[in-house]
Amino acid sequence: MGDVRVRVMRYNPDEENSEPHYDSFIIDAKKNMTVLDSLFLIVEDQDPSLSFRCACRLGMCGSCGMMINGRGRLACRTKIEHLGDEIVVQPMKNQPVLKDLTVNMDTFFENWQKVKPYFVPKEDTDEFSVIPPASGRREIIDENQDCITCGLCFQSCDAVAIRGDDYIGPAALSRAYNLIADERDGAREERLDLVANEEGVFGCHSFGACVEVCPKGIKPMVTIQKIKGKKVRRSLGLKW
Repeated sequence: MGDVRVRVMRYNPDEENSEPHYDSFIIDAKKNMTVLDSLFLIVEDQDPSLSFRCACRLGMCGSCGMMINGRGRLACRTKIEHLGDEIVVQPMKNQPVLKDLTVNMDTFFENWQKVKPYFVPKEDTDEFSVIPPASGRREIIDENQDCITCGLCFQSCDAVAIRGDDYIGPAALSRAYNLIADERDGAREERLDLVANEEGVFGCHSFGACVEVCPKGIKPMVTIQKIKGKKVRRSLGLKW
């Protein structure tokens, strides 16, 4: 591999007169080294003040989301050997920077809470509700179960960029679909009403950026269209 230049955006809003700028670091890249590995090398050998967020280093926790060469990615799953001799690393968009590559995700998680993202048992039964394995109903919700709330779809979403807090965002809407589609849930009607509006699914511009960046292969734009369909079917008095 050899030397690779890593250009990192630096910004500390708590420092007076601080402006976003880039610092360059040269690292000795090895085969299979990730962008997250390079950031650790920079902290250990060149600049201990660099800030970024990470936890599992296995692509499971979603905490190391950032912009890498202009695209939202997980730093722990992005190999340097696929990026060339110069790498540009920036914080995620659509969320305020706390310091360097670390962003404040409060809005993302507040929007997640808006859709009531938890299973609500139906009140008219005490039985444990099981989906029969051969029914095919499980596959309807399985495709979205792997969301790790990394925020990459949120930071890539043009509707979020344009409307800010007035749009819930693709991750929360995808979670809402899982529960709306689950016939065992007792809050399906309420949840559909919460998201079937301009702040929710009808605010989606269908640009598809959320689909392109999801590290788990989830397709929020597709599930958003399914929620729209359920809203229309319910309005017509059809089974949804």
